[in-house]
Amino acid sequence: MKNSRSAKGYIFFALVFLAIFSGCSSAPRRPNEIFVTRNTAANQLNLANYTAAQGRFEDALVILEDAWRLALAADYPPLRVNSSISRGSILFSLGSYAQAFEAWERASAEGDASGLPLLAAHARIHAIRANLVLLSNAYPEGGQAADAQAEELRIQILREIAVVRTEAIFTASGLIAQSMAEKQMRLWAEAESTARRALRIYERNRRLEDAAYAWFIIASIRSLSGDYEAALAALRTAIAFDRRAENGFGLASSWHAMETYTATQAAARNPAPPICVRQRFIGL
Repeated sequence: MKNSRSAKGYIFFALVFLAIFSGCSSAPRRPNEIFVTRNTAANQLNLANYTAAQGRFEDALVILEDAWRLALAADYPPLRVNSSISRGSILFSLGSYAQAFEAWERASAEGDASGLPLLAAHARIHAIRANLVLLSNAYPEGGQAADAQAEELRIQILREIAVVRTEAIFTASGLIAQSMAEKQMRLWAEAESTARRALRIYERNRRLEDAAYAWFIIASIRSLSGDYEAALAALRTAIAFDRRAENGFGLASSWHAMETYTATQAAARNPAPPICVRQRFIGL
């Protein structure tokens, strides 16, 4: 009888053991598998950003979908936030503005919820910069209404710069947005000074393509202020940086601006039209 009770006890514990461990549909993923998935997601995200920087936005979006799927599988919040930030930038470049702002809002919310305040602020910086691009397109001549909106956006960007101040590249991105707001308000000296602060960060960190974009912003500021020759000089510097970075999309934008300036002068002998901020991938 005693042996029978012991056998039944062993069977009972064996059944409990099986019930506990058969509750999982699959075995836990090994750490090295998770590491590989994260690396693959990060590589795909970098490839999507590179593809977008070349102006191939549709292709970039396809690559980004794969990066997003892998980021979900890796269950790694920084990858998900960065993927959403890039998605917003690509969608904005494609003209899907509502979807772009939704992506940045999602990135900001997840960053805040995941204890990633720098990434959350970085997402908001992208949204503010995009709003400034739309504001510039809507009010090319400026005006009181545009000035009020630009001032509000500048206040917002200064708040986000304070959050990301320990991250140089995020800070530089915020400074470019601040410069765009000051340009919209026709504060020419302040706008160029702010853009140069971003430029120094990019140069110090050898971010050649970003430095080229900062010079393009400076060219736009000078052109709008009426200093066309200085604007052309800034465009030549932007071209030099884009050439060093082998950034064909940026080169095309700068050369197009220079050709427009030259053609306008030759045809009408009038001051050239202002150089506007080029429509390019703004996911810096």
